[in-house]
Amino acid sequence: MMNKPDVRPARPHFSSGPCAKPPGWRPDRLALEGLGRSHRSAHNKARLAHCIAMMRDLLDLPDSHRIGIVPGSDTGAFEMAMWTMLGARRVTAMGWEAFGKDWVKDAIEQLRLDPIAIEADYGDLPHLDEVDWSTDVLFTWNGTTSGVRVPDGDWIPDDREGLSFADATSAVFAHRLPWAKIDVATFSWQKVLGGEAAHGVLILGPRAVERLESFRPERPLPKLFRLTKGGKLNEGIFTGATINTPSMLCVEDAIVALEWARGIGGLDAMIERAKANAAAVDRLVAARDWLHHLCPDPAIRSRTGVCLTVDGPPERAKAIVKLIEDEGVAYDFGAYRDAPAGLRIWCGATVDTADIDKLGPWLDWAWAKTA
Repeated sequence: MMNKPDVRPARPHFSSGPCAKPPGWRPDRLALEGLGRSHRSAHNKARLAHCIAMMRDLLDLPDSHRIGIVPGSDTGAFEMAMWTMLGARRVTAMGWEAFGKDWVKDAIEQLRLDPIAIEADYGDLPHLDEVDWSTDVLFTWNGTTSGVRVPDGDWIPDDREGLSFADATSAVFAHRLPWAKIDVATFSWQKVLGGEAAHGVLILGPRAVERLESFRPERPLPKLFRLTKGGKLNEGIFTGATINTPSMLCVEDAIVALEWARGIGGLDAMIERAKANAAAVDRLVAARDWLHHLCPDPAIRSRTGVCLTVDGPPERAKAIVKLIEDEGVAYDFGAYRDAPAGLRIWCGATVDTADIDKLGPWLDWAWAKTA
């Protein structure tokens, strides 16, 4: 019987959301002066605006694009975009992992738009060159549950007629996104930034703003989804006057994460950390003939939520995860519930490469113990 390894990750947090906090994070680093005060106070409106400005700066977001904090995490932000903007023209809904498949289902069953549905199995992409860009197109830039991403933005034409809607929650801050190709993007602080959950971020390009101001869907919109006022974009949402009451504790936590990102060198440094982490998982796979990438093609493989499969029945993969979690070595790294059984190791910038390297011996121990 193989002995337990004598090294373990310093931070055993490999969940794909909420993700590991930034290295060195401590609660006493959060500015708490705004807690217990109205989010409409001058102090807290300034903090919200500061958070938005920092996100804009770190993402190199052009002035043409608005960025706002909205309720409901990435899901809330993407649903907000769907319900307010879809219906002006035909829709193409693309799904190759759990959340993208949810957008397909919502477009069919909830919005009843009769979309063109383009889907692929977990670990693969559909043929992107077959997308009809006379339609509005919904897609996930990086599939959190499948380990698959679009290779780049070249498949999105500059002269598209429809809008591009990118659920980019596992891609923002891990990729340099081509903002000219993106009309709507959404993400959550809880992914690559290692922030807290419940708040989403909505990014609108000028074509999305034009859609909001020129199209009024026949469906009723709940208050949380209303992005316009008097037929014009509600600009306050994109300057810190949020639709609903935000948690200022979460906002301050996001600011700490953004300060950390700026301190290590900004977006380029975050991208390099994610690449190094994904390369560490590649080494784990290459050294074990029983461990495999769910996505076989490196050109479309995620560098954040990296999904792996394990030889044998699904129960063995689940047993490996439980054994290692019970040892306090790695938390929350099983495959997503709707995905093929296996492992899912978060490789975003807040994870340290050395901690991924230290997983290897524990994987070997758990593999031997479940034989």
